[in-house]
Parts: sequence; structure tokens; C-alpha cells
Amino acid sequence: MDDVFRALADASRRQLLDRLHARNGQTLNELCEGLAMTRQAVTKHLKLLEDANLVVTLKHGREKLHYLNPVPIHQIGDRWIRKFERTRLDALSELKRQLEKRDE
Repeated sequence: MDDVFRALADASRRQLLDRLHARNGQTLNELCEGLAMTRQAVTKHLKLLEDANLVVTLKHGREKLHYLNPVPIHQIGDRWIRKFERTRLDALSELKRQLEKRDE
């Protein structure tokens, strides 16, 4: 899970994941389009995402297609986010609103 957090810590890698979420199965050239990064930089970021199992690649003929793997992100949600009960978060949010209102 450390690799996943490390991979998600970088804004450029999150941008690549967002692009794959919007349209899965892109080539390196497609992922590079419109980015202010060199092809080499994108390749390095994709390698880190692959190592963290956030991106899976498949060869299709001469092309290598990149796909988002949402499982590690789902596991983070289960392990680190969902354990906080919604009612507690709602209560804290309401307390914050009341305190802010009092300070006005």
C-alpha cells in the first residue's frame, strides 16, 4: 500500500490516472497529448503507477495500451476512509459549523 500512496502523492501521476479514468486503454502517445511533460517523464510516471498496480498495460499488436486499475484505490477507501463512520463525520461537521457561526 505504500507504493500506492507514493504514486498518488504526485499531481502528474494523478493527472494520468484521471485521463485513464476518462478514457481507458490509451497509448503512450495519447497520454502525452496536451501534457506539459516530456514523453520520458510520462513513461517514468507510468512505470511508478504500474509498480503500484494502479495502471495495467496490455499489448495490442504493436501498441501498448494503458488501463486504470481501481482496485488499490478501493482498498485505500476500505482501509483508511470508510472506517470513519459517517455519523461521526456529520457530527464533527455540524460542530464546526456551529463554532464558526458563534465566532462571527
